[in-house]
Amino acid sequence: MRPTISRVMRQPLDPIGRLSLPRVTQLPRRVAMSYLLLRDKTVQTLILVSLIAAVPALAQTPPAGASGFEVATIKPTSPDERGRYMRMQSAHQFLAKGFTLKFLVSAAYNLPPRAISGGPDWIDFERYDILAATPGEARPTLDEQMAMLRKLLDERFKLAFHTEAKELPVFVLTVARGGIKLKESTAPPDEQPVLINTVYPTEKILLPARNATMAQFASMLQRAVLDRPVVDKTNLSARYDFDLEWTPDDTQFGGALPPVPPQNAVKPDLFAALQQQLGLRLDSSRAAIDTIVIDRVQKPTEN
Repeated sequence: MRPTISRVMRQPLDPIGRLSLPRVTQLPRRVAMSYLLLRDKTVQTLILVSLIAAVPALAQTPPAGASGFEVATIKPTSPDERGRYMRMQSAHQFLAKGFTLKFLVSAAYNLPPRAISGGPDWIDFERYDILAATPGEARPTLDEQMAMLRKLLDERFKLAFHTEAKELPVFVLTVARGGIKLKESTAPPDEQPVLINTVYPTEKILLPARNATMAQFASMLQRAVLDRPVVDKTNLSARYDFDLEWTPDDTQFGGALPPVPPQNAVKPDLFAALQQQLGLRLDSSRAAIDTIVIDRVQKPTEN
């Protein structure tokens, strides 16, 4: 079965939520997000699940003079809508659709959801749509977008938290014995990176990555695929183009994917695929991680 993203059809349920999705043809060519594309022989669903912006050390209060959105509308997500995605609709229009408060914090601070605790129950299930105008003449970078999102969480959701260093199970990404099998990207330095997860239920995952650093790859893995933080210790600073294929297990994608029957498991598991296809290793370890503990948050007022 060959992949295609020419159109999107509705299905009654997906592993992220019940949301209506935009046509793929409406998405900008250089969108710098991680896509989760769920397919079977009759249905296709697109869910954008992970930004790959770098975020500075955790800080509760935005720096003085930090730029925020010029104006932002926050509304509850319609129960009939499907999916979850975040992107720039145009040079100055930011859109986040179908996000719970916990996933907004996860995106803004580049942490896996399991590293965020505290807060009332509604932060895990009440979903919001955010439409915001960005300032300035130039299109904001991903880092700038996430800085604006952090300020919005502070001002509109009244988010207050403290950080705690906790020793958690992690995965450590390193270069395998024998060296990397990666091709350096020839894309312009200012071209946005892209990491795409194409999920074939009961078959495999296909990840084409373009113009991506290892730090961005590790960030995507910890936020969209794996169940724990991923620490990048490859010491690789270049940008790469690569394709990765593997058979998923029930610890990946939040356990939301159907199991792969043994007769369909023709691709290696993720750990073997990383070594065989990219020359990388992913090993279990433990490490002190700065986690977020929510002290106070409130639902945004009606716009």
